[in-house]
Amino acid sequence: MDTTERSATPSPALPLWRRWRRALLWGALVSLLLIAQTLLVALTLSYEASRAQEQTDQAAAEVAARAKQMAGRELQGLQALLWQSLNDSRWRDDAGEMLRRTRPLLRLEHRDVRREVVEAVDSPYAAPLFTQIRREQLQLETELACSAAVRHGSQLYSRSYFVPLPGGEGLEVVDLCLPQLRAGEVTAFLVATVGLRQLLEEAVTPELARVHEMSFVEGDGTRLARTGLTRGAGVYLAERVVDLPGLTLQLRVDSAAGEPQLIPNLATALVMGLSLALFAVVLLLARDGRRRALAEAALAESLSFRQAMENSLITGLRARDINGNITYVNPAFCAIVGFEAAELLGQATPPYWPPEFIEVYRDRHRDRSARWEAGQEQRQGFETVFMRRNGERFPVLIFEAPLKNAVGKQTGWMSAVLDVSAQRRIEELSRQQQERLQATARLATVGEMASLLSHELNQPLAAIASYATASLNLLTREADDPQTPAMVRQAVTRIAEQAERAGRVIKSVHDFVRRREQAREPIAVDQLIDAVLPLVRLQARKSGTRIDIDLPTPAPRVRCDRTMVEQVLLNLTRNGIQAMDGATPLAERVLTLRVTQTQPRWVTFSIIDRGPGIDPGVAQQLFTPFFTTRSEGMGLGLSLCRTVVEQHGGAMDYESHTVASATRPSGTEFRFTLPADTMASEERTKPDATDAHQAADGLPGR
Repeated sequence: MDTTERSATPSPALPLWRRWRRALLWGALVSLLLIAQTLLVALTLSYEASRAQEQTDQAAAEVAARAKQMAGRELQGLQALLWQSLNDSRWRDDAGEMLRRTRPLLRLEHRDVRREVVEAVDSPYAAPLFTQIRREQLQLETELACSAAVRHGSQLYSRSYFVPLPGGEGLEVVDLCLPQLRAGEVTAFLVATVGLRQLLEEAVTPELARVHEMSFVEGDGTRLARTGLTRGAGVYLAERVVDLPGLTLQLRVDSAAGEPQLIPNLATALVMGLSLALFAVVLLLARDGRRRALAEAALAESLSFRQAMENSLITGLRARDINGNITYVNPAFCAIVGFEAAELLGQATPPYWPPEFIEVYRDRHRDRSARWEAGQEQRQGFETVFMRRNGERFPVLIFEAPLKNAVGKQTGWMSAVLDVSAQRRIEELSRQQQERLQATARLATVGEMASLLSHELNQPLAAIASYATASLNLLTREADDPQTPAMVRQAVTRIAEQAERAGRVIKSVHDFVRRREQAREPIAVDQLIDAVLPLVRLQARKSGTRIDIDLPTPAPRVRCDRTMVEQVLLNLTRNGIQAMDGATPLAERVLTLRVTQTQPRWVTFSIIDRGPGIDPGVAQQLFTPFFTTRSEGMGLGLSLCRTVVEQHGGAMDYESHTVASATRPSGTEFRFTLPADTMASEERTKPDATDAHQAADGLPGR
């Protein structure tokens, strides 16, 4: 699998039971957290509510105690006033002074033994009572209280009653009746009218009045008097009983605070904030745990993939720490050396090291480590020798690289080990086969040389034989002819030339077989044509073929091995003459030798015949060695020609015209190129130098 494809593949899903278990665990954790947060908030709200109720109860107890205390203090003052003579002229002044000191007291009455009002003093802080209704009409409760006080022999409070005031207002008041006893007999009464609202206001502090509503109520809940700067919310209520002599008052305290809000104070806000932060942390932990689980699954898959990949490798892998101890080997390495992994792990001197090379390998490891640290070592393989369990030594190729941890620090070495013993055996077999092939090639070369010599010497030897026969005929038949010596001399000269040419052919073929660099020289193409033209004309006369030479003026010069190129020209012209023999009418047998130079660096030679052309089936094997269509041929001519041309850097091809036309008659054209003599081309661009060179050669200037 490709690495890119693998990295793009999503990690596999977790098993269903693992996902359910993980979901249940996280669901239980979140549920417990929600329950804990809910209980925490509920407890916080309950605490706030209980604290508010406690404050209300405390306020009620405090007000009830102060009211009772004030009632007791008033009672003491009234008793002091009672012990004064009610007939004393200073009573009125003392009563007024007491009313000024005690705001809850609204009226003091001096009554005789028949309980009739003798004298009365009203409080300076409130409007006079009994202006709307006369006192005689509102003293039923007072009479009952005084009667009870006489019976008990002590002061008593009456029940509360309502006293109307001007403007539609009124007050709820109680009367305190104090009988004056002289020798066990009642001599007078002191009646003090107490306003319940004033008593309540005196008993409530300003701090309590700002946050609570205080009321005196009856048993059925009817409110008698109230005080406070705010109305009660009716949530936190507290009731207390104020016991007075002869009277029981019920005090109700109503807190202005309502139901506690979700965040009633800073402490609760902090608790809620911490709870939300904890919940967010749990969510982040759940997200991180999910990512961690996916990463662990991907890591497990990657480890499995890497292990499968390592187990499938045929290359041995070995890891060593910085001290050279083996820390990891894969199965392929164990198979190579023949030892188990347990036998190799932790070994600084592994058992696969040959005993005679142990010190050498240690020194090499230290030297390579030093070069790596200095940055001089490159990641290139080196060959060494290992030993199998049976003691067999075998060559291995090792590629080693530093092993680094996550922070980039080198912790050891990782090596890839290849067993090259099979490769070495193959190389040895290949070397032996190569030697045998070379011996066979030398034998084939000898055979090829013999074939080439026999093939290429046919024409020079035939020419020598022809000239020798002609010489003998001239000597026997025309002895008296004065031109005979000259003709014989000419024939012998031709025999010498052909013998020299045969020697050059043998030398050239010998050099060609040896594949050495041929001796190349600059030569004009007309000289090459003139060298082979006598032999070409000799064969052409036998078949009645006309030779047509097409050379440019001036003739271009090429750099080549003259002998081999002459042989190419001779082979191609001979093939062209033979192609027209018998297949082309005698009047149309024309062989054209054409030379053109279309490029400054190359000269093209063309040999054109008017034969029947080349059959497509023959064309596929035309340049194959030893392939020929003639019974007397050996099939080496065209193969040799192409090889010679390619050795000169040129190319050889052909064009077969099987359909005759007015502009293109039937026949075959063989073309090959040779490198031009560039130095001669440069000299021809200079007119003076060209003319001087031509004059020195005895050629007419052009």
